[in-house]
Amino acid sequence: MTKNTNTDSTTHAALTGEFLLGGDLPVHRLGFGAMRLPTGTFQGPVRDPETGVAVLRRAVELGVNHIDTAWFYRRQGVVANELIRTALAPYADDLVIATKVGPLLDSDGVPSGEAGPDELRGLVEDNLRTLGVDRLDLVYLRVGGMNAPGGVSIADRFAALAELREEGLIRHLGVSNVDAAQLAEARAIAPVAAVQNSFHVHDRGDAELLARCEKDGIAFVPFFPLGGGYRPIDAAATAAVTARHRATTAQVALAWLLASSPASLAIPGTGSLDHLEENMAAARILLTTEDLAALGD
Repeated sequence: MTKNTNTDSTTHAALTGEFLLGGDLPVHRLGFGAMRLPTGTFQGPVRDPETGVAVLRRAVELGVNHIDTAWFYRRQGVVANELIRTALAPYADDLVIATKVGPLLDSDGVPSGEAGPDELRGLVEDNLRTLGVDRLDLVYLRVGGMNAPGGVSIADRFAALAELREEGLIRHLGVSNVDAAQLAEARAIAPVAAVQNSFHVHDRGDAELLARCEKDGIAFVPFFPLGGGYRPIDAAATAAVTARHRATTAQVALAWLLASSPASLAIPGTGSLDHLEENMAAARILLTTEDLAALGD
């Protein structure tokens, strides 16, 4: 499922190899997440859209061909999808844009509600419009907000997205923040190309789900790969490895994620050009057996 590639650039995403997303969309395993382009957090403050455009263009220059966004990545009129369109349209043939639907924004702009099956078409159509495309490469059903995965059926909502896939509006489907039972429920309805759950070097609760994805050729694309949300990365626990590689904690965390499985894709997000360069430089870090043991493998 992976293919090694080579490049002269030491910070190029292509150094991480390729994964065939959905079996037919080759993407470099180090991509980019758009969540932090409109704002650092959902509470704000809003960021300069010109900086977001510059970050996106530089990410593509550094070899990124997999960008992860969402309908609800927006704040005070700054919309991640619109930044992507401004920066990168007309899109390169090899650029894959994944998006997420499900959460609904409250009056403060925080994604605290969930769309029902009959509301998902409108969210998909908004993604089509704001990205300026006729078909979305990959659409995740994002389940449950920041709650732990599991406990509810996703069949009706996933079936609604599967209908849109049959209509040709979506190429591939994914699920986000799900447990093994929910993944199985979705796969009984339509093929699942990718799973997006919380996972990083110090948040390994979904290791079995990752193994299942690897076995079945499903991409595993963690959100918060650098420890955002409620599960931070312990910098002290990575200190020996970061010192050996003269790297940052974020770089080692990304290198570990890519080493954890050939099915793992990293999508670190940032609204900073400096942080983008730092994240992409993780592509040149190859962890040794000693490094992995020190990190807990």
